[in-house]
Amino acid sequence: MISLELMRAELAAAGDSTKAEQQQRYMKSPMPYHGLAAPELRALLRPHLKNFSPPDRAGWERLVRTWWDDATHREEWYVAIALARHRSARDWQDVDTLELYRHLVVRGAWWDVVDEIAQHLVGVCLLADRARVTGVMRAWAVEDDPWLRRTAVICQLAHGAEVDRELLCFAIEHNLDDPSFWLRKAIGWALRQHARVDPVWVRTYVVGLGDRLSGLSRREATKHL
Repeated sequence: MISLELMRAELAAAGDSTKAEQQQRYMKSPMPYHGLAAPELRALLRPHLKNFSPPDRAGWERLVRTWWDDATHREEWYVAIALARHRSARDWQDVDTLELYRHLVVRGAWWDVVDEIAQHLVGVCLLADRARVTGVMRAWAVEDDPWLRRTAVICQLAHGAEVDRELLCFAIEHNLDDPSFWLRKAIGWALRQHARVDPVWVRTYVVGLGDRLSGLSRREATKHL
């Protein structure tokens, strides 16, 4: 297992206080940074992840949750996501893991971590276990928590031609009236991404939504049409 205390020491030693202040200010994060750029963090993590092999699902989930809940700096959240995405956990990306990801989304509640979780964790679960995960995404699409709703909207960004349009439309149409920038941006992003696969369908869908679709969502959706 990867030692939280050892990794904290390595993160602190490799950090840059000036960059940390800039990152925290840019991300509007109440949690401080150590000040590592993404390539630096990946390089630091690489030798630890090389031999990462959790004994079972329960142990892996506990580790991810501990890294998340006990984090003192935002890079520790990024480490938690890397542990969740690790190849050794591939067989556990299914409906039974969604409670863990729900916890991360609700506790994280900001775009940098939510978008990673939505695309690379929840989206993977959906592809692997579509019959059961689809129902959960429909439930998240109408949750009170806006970050769960954003997750439901953008969880298919990496699905290409395998996008479930019925689920996409459900998530979008149940959030059209929300004035949140993050949801309006998500709706436009999801449609813009699907336009790479089927621009005709997206153009028709946008026209059909009419004034229900916000200007921001419309601009995002049609950016490359």
